[in-house]
Amino acid sequence: MAVKDWIADYKLNLSDSLFSVQVLLVAFGALITVPILTGLDPGVALFTAGAATLIFHGFTKRHIPVFLASSFAYTAPILIATETWGLAATLGGLVAAGLVYAGIGGIIYWKGRNFIPSLFPPIVIGPIMMVIGLMLIPVAVSMILGRSNPAHLISDKIGLLIAAVTLVVTIVTFMLARGIFKLIPVIGGFIAGYLVSIPFGIIDFAIVAGAPWFAIPKFVLPQFNIHAVVFLVPAVVAPAIAHFGDILAIGEITEKNYLREPGIHRTLLGNGAANTVAACFGGPPVRIYAEITGAVAVFKKCDPAIMVWAAILAVALAFVGKLSAIIQTIPDPVNGGILILFFGALVAAGINCLLQVESKLMEFRNVLIVVIILVTGIGGITFSAGAFTLKGVALATLTGVILNRILPDEIADES
Repeated sequence: MAVKDWIADYKLNLSDSLFSVQVLLVAFGALITVPILTGLDPGVALFTAGAATLIFHGFTKRHIPVFLASSFAYTAPILIATETWGLAATLGGLVAAGLVYAGIGGIIYWKGRNFIPSLFPPIVIGPIMMVIGLMLIPVAVSMILGRSNPAHLISDKIGLLIAAVTLVVTIVTFMLARGIFKLIPVIGGFIAGYLVSIPFGIIDFAIVAGAPWFAIPKFVLPQFNIHAVVFLVPAVVAPAIAHFGDILAIGEITEKNYLREPGIHRTLLGNGAANTVAACFGGPPVRIYAEITGAVAVFKKCDPAIMVWAAILAVALAFVGKLSAIIQTIPDPVNGGILILFFGALVAAGINCLLQVESKLMEFRNVLIVVIILVTGIGGITFSAGAFTLKGVALATLTGVILNRILPDEIADES
C-alpha cells in the first residue's frame, strides 16, 4: 500500500483525533499497574501496549475498535516465575506462551470456525458482558477510595471528592458542552480531577522534575528455560477463553459479528503474536481493554483507526520521559471516577443484549444460564493448578457455552 493510501485510510477528523488521546488516558492507569506489580518497566509496558495494538490490528485487518495493554491475568505466574528463574527466563516462558496462544487461533482456523458463532447467542453474550463490567467496578471503586496503591493511600473523603468532580465534569462536558469542548469530555474530566487533587498534596511532582525529556525504555531480552516455559504456558488457557468474551463485548456494542469477520482465529492469532512480541521486548502479556470497550459504548466511536493512532501515540510517549511522568502522577481517584462510567456502560450493554431474548428471558433454562454465568464470573470461584487459573470472565464464558449446549431448549415443569 502506498504511503498516501495509508494516510488516507487513517485520516481522522478533530473529534476522532482527540478521542485517540482520551483512549490512552483511560488505559494508562491499568496499563502501568501490571508492570509495577510484577517488577517490569512501565515505559516498556507503554511501548509494548502500542506495538501490541498495532500487531493486533494488522492480523485483524483493522476491523475491530480495540486497544491492547497489560493483562492482570498473568500477574501471579510472572511473580512466581521471576522469583524462581529470573526475569529473562520468565520473558522466555511468556514468548512461548504467546506462541501457544496464537496456536489456538491456528487450530480453530484449521479445524473450521463456522461453528463458533453458534456457541454465543444473546443469552450467553449478555451476562458475559455484565460480568466484565461488574467484576471491574470494584477495581474502579478501590481507585476512587484511594486504596488501589498501598504505597500511596488516600483518604476516602478526599478520593470521593476528586472522583465526583472528575465524573461530573466528564458527564456535563459530554452532555452540555458545545464546539471543541464537546470533543474532550474525558480530557476535561482528567484536568478537573487533577486540579482538584493538587491542594491535597497527593501528586508527586518530583517524578516529573526528575524525568528526562527523552528516555529509552529499559528493554530486557528473553532467555529460554524449559522449566519456566512449562510453568507459564498453561497460563494462556484462561486469557484465551476470556478473549472470546472480550470480542463478544465489543461486537455487541458495535453491532458487528467479529467472530465471523475478521474471525476469532485472527483475533486469537493477533493477541498471541502481540504477547510474543511484548515479551521479546520485556513487556507483560496484553489483552483487549474493557475500559476502552466501555468508552466506545459511551461515545459511539467505532473507527479502528482511532485505536491505531492511540497505539502510535503510546509508542511515541514511551520515549518522552516528561509526558509519561505527568500521566503517571494522575491520582487513582481521577482514573476511578472515569472508569466507573465506562464499566457501568458495559453492564448496561449486557442488559440491552439480554433484552433481545424478549419473552423467553424468564424461561427456567435461560434464567439458569444467566444466574450461573453471573455467579461463576463475579462470585470469586477459582480453579487453579500450577500456573493454570480459571476464574472471572474466562470461567463465566466457558460455563455459559457449556450450559447453552447441554441444557435442552425447553425444560419441562414438573407438575
